[in-house]
Amino acid sequence: MNRRLFVLAAAALVAFSAFTQALAADELRVMVHSSFSLPKPLLAQFESQNGVKLAIVKGGDAGEMLNKLILTRAKPVADVVFGIDNTLVGKALAAGVLEPLSPQAADASDADLGAALAAVDYGFVTLNYDKGVVAKSGLALPKTMQELTLPAYRNWLVMPNPATSSTGYAFLLATISAMGAEPAFAWWAQMRANGMKVVKGWSEAYYTEFARNKGAYPLVVSYATSPAAEVFYSKEKVTDSPTASLNLKGGVFRQVEGVGLVKGGGQRAAASKFVEFMRSGPVQQALQTEMWMYPMQANTPRAEVMRHASEPAGFEAPAVTLVASKGADWVARWTKVVLK
Repeated sequence: MNRRLFVLAAAALVAFSAFTQALAADELRVMVHSSFSLPKPLLAQFESQNGVKLAIVKGGDAGEMLNKLILTRAKPVADVVFGIDNTLVGKALAAGVLEPLSPQAADASDADLGAALAAVDYGFVTLNYDKGVVAKSGLALPKTMQELTLPAYRNWLVMPNPATSSTGYAFLLATISAMGAEPAFAWWAQMRANGMKVVKGWSEAYYTEFARNKGAYPLVVSYATSPAAEVFYSKEKVTDSPTASLNLKGGVFRQVEGVGLVKGGGQRAAASKFVEFMRSGPVQQALQTEMWMYPMQANTPRAEVMRHASEPAGFEAPAVTLVASKGADWVARWTKVVLK
């Protein structure tokens, strides 16, 4: 009797194990940064059409997300990844955490990301200012980055730390790309002396220290789409944004985000479909007011509120190889110049 029960229990365990493995086989693990957001019905539609269950794994800031992929590359925790951008793709390729895309997907990819990631969206890291506070100051807006170092603009700027924020890192790269390393770090030293404040991340800079949110700083390193988001989320339903972008030469970085296959991950068919999904019309339309980025697909209609998010005429986009080889050294030097 006991032997019979043991055999039945063992059989049940084997059956349960097979069942759970089948469930896992139907799951597509998608690693994303903390700003990832798409409408739930759109994600549910993908699941239904492809016979999979999406497991969305939020990995923190884009840099933190990539570090998690690198640390787990021996046993990948995701099958597909979204949110690696042109500041990080060089590091991702060097670490060997991405697989090449199919020729069809690679051909459609933006040149900023190469053949390992399909470009999904783009945006611009730039300066934002509070219109009302600037008007009350009686000062004209600075016309150059160098003017920002003048005593008149003391204690005007707050920015996220390039060592802990992809937004701050992109802004640092813009200054070096436009000015050259030596003049750029001289500028950063002047900004430190002129009262620039540095905080850990973008959220703290924008929602705590920026004047628009009752902080003390009229200028913040943010995005060209932030003024549109101010209108979209305003409780008063304003028709004009209370903030605007200040696109100074050397202070604008074009960020491109992509989606790709995690090396060693599973669910290759579904993962490839997810790459296509992120470039599809409905997703390209939705991401504008979900993640506040511009759609990479040129034929995508712009959301009406995006008229408050004019694209800068000029911007910096340094070579991926240069960023990969010099980026860490630049951040270390910036830390010494600005924080120590």
